[in-house]
Amino acid sequence: MKSGCKSENIPKDRSVRLRVMPEQSNDYRVVVFGAGGVGKSSLVLRFVRGTFRESYIPTIEDTYRQVISCNKQVCTLQITDTTGSHQFPAMQRLSISKGHAFILVYSITSRQSLEELKPIFGEILEIKGDIEGIPVMLVGNKCDETLREITTQEGAELAKRWNCAFLETSAKTNHNVKELFQELLQLEKRRTMSLQLETKKSKSQKRKEKLKGKCALM
Repeated sequence: MKSGCKSENIPKDRSVRLRVMPEQSNDYRVVVFGAGGVGKSSLVLRFVRGTFRESYIPTIEDTYRQVISCNKQVCTLQITDTTGSHQFPAMQRLSISKGHAFILVYSITSRQSLEELKPIFGEILEIKGDIEGIPVMLVGNKCDETLREITTQEGAELAKRWNCAFLETSAKTNHNVKELFQELLQLEKRRTMSLQLETKKSKSQKRKEKLKGKCALM
């Protein structure tokens, strides 16, 4: 009896998998790399939650999700904030192999943080084979700081050599944070992606708030 039940359930399981797979393929995975203390987590938290924390808390690996528009449909932007240390090479390689797009963050106040991105970029090339068609953004964070070690021109020139996009940001002042993710999504040529879904939601929420306000007055 039990064996019969199992054989009857097999087609159902297969049909369920076929239905689930398209939803999983709608996930768009962005991986954020950089040395410890450059502000990777601050950039991600500023974008996803609109918050900024002054204290530095080392990250092993965190994943954040944001609903966006993808080919005029709902898509999940999955942002993986990786560790800033070299203690987990297997996790780093797995993140690269699963990633669709990459943000490489350094601090404009630390030349060492830029140097630490070079082997990571090399590993992306090695695992992906070629970055042509893969969105990669080199990001100089903490541009609100005055004690620079890396000029804007240096960052732009390195990005040109790596054939990737470049932007300077400040998680603290929220400078170019949303623009960073917008530009990264625009680099994706295989799909039409945008953050517009978020603004549509906010408009509908505003309408609801207005209606609530009218009801309260009555």
